[in-house]
Amino acid sequence: MAPGLDYFKSTETTDAPVVEVSADVPAETESNGASETPAPEAPRKAGVYYNPRLDPKNFLEGPLSWDAATRLRQMLARPGIVVAPGICDGISARCAIEAGFDCMYQSGAATTASRLGQPDLAIATLNDFVQSAQMVCSLSPSTPVIADADTGFGGTAMVARTVYQYIRAGVAGMHIEDQVQTKRCGHLMGKQVVSREEFITRIRAAVIARDSVPGGSNFVIIGRTDSAQVLGMEEAVTRLKLAADAGADVCFIEGVKTAELLTSTVKALEGKPVLVNVISGGLTPSFTCKEAEALGAKIIIFSLVSCVAAVHGIRAAMQSLKKTGTDFTSAQGMDPKAFFEVMGLSEVTSLDARAGGSSFEVV
Repeated sequence: MAPGLDYFKSTETTDAPVVEVSADVPAETESNGASETPAPEAPRKAGVYYNPRLDPKNFLEGPLSWDAATRLRQMLARPGIVVAPGICDGISARCAIEAGFDCMYQSGAATTASRLGQPDLAIATLNDFVQSAQMVCSLSPSTPVIADADTGFGGTAMVARTVYQYIRAGVAGMHIEDQVQTKRCGHLMGKQVVSREEFITRIRAAVIARDSVPGGSNFVIIGRTDSAQVLGMEEAVTRLKLAADAGADVCFIEGVKTAELLTSTVKALEGKPVLVNVISGGLTPSFTCKEAEALGAKIIIFSLVSCVAAVHGIRAAMQSLKKTGTDFTSAQGMDPKAFFEVMGLSEVTSLDARAGGSSFEVV
């Protein structure tokens, strides 16, 4: 039996507090940044997932880990909001790193647009997402990347495969949603969602897959609901509570329309970290990082910040080139070497020199 399956075993009574825990899951060690001794087990209700190894208390102290998933858990356990700009490719990821962001978000919409030139309408596949994640995570391996996983790309087996592939790619955490397989951007109209039961099955499959990784994994699972615009806020909050009980580490309510609704959602989830997605012109108000933190959000993502900026910048450059016959204006003085510096030129030349090479003595 896979270790994670024990978390969902039934109990004879539901009256007494019960800790649902698998003895097969190994204790955390210093190798991934958490305490050697798990936090004391707290009383838990029957049927509610609880893994003492992943208790937030284990990530409160000590230096930030070089392991991205462990680092993300540390950031979630400690004070301050986690700010993750949406990146769409290697250039946008490099720019985010250069700007000093300590977390990044691989947007599904941005990935679909940059890799395929298509809208966010369930066109990109798992392979598209994983290939993009492998590249992005390799640029700064200790910087957590939260990746969109859409609906998990299929049934429970595909959800599990998604988790395995993302962990191998170096992704720190992913969110999985309750839209139907032919999904769309969460800020478009006409969304449809699956039943509560199917949504929770997806969450459980992700948890089981994560907890089945040999040696243990600190990969963060985020439950996302798009049901607020379809079935109302009460249903959305109920689904997030069920997702948290099933093992979701973070709750993501898409399209929350007011500050008051965000505050009430945070309160209803009783301290479970809440993620808010800000898209200029979308359903959610354009909260600043400080505003979102004051409202109780723990993670804020700006999904399309790089994509929209790229469209504006590239459009202007192309129109200028068409009109003037030169790219001098749009280049703004950036020569090739300056461009390559943003892409990590110094890292590559330094590595070559340290290895005794002479290929890049002059560039």
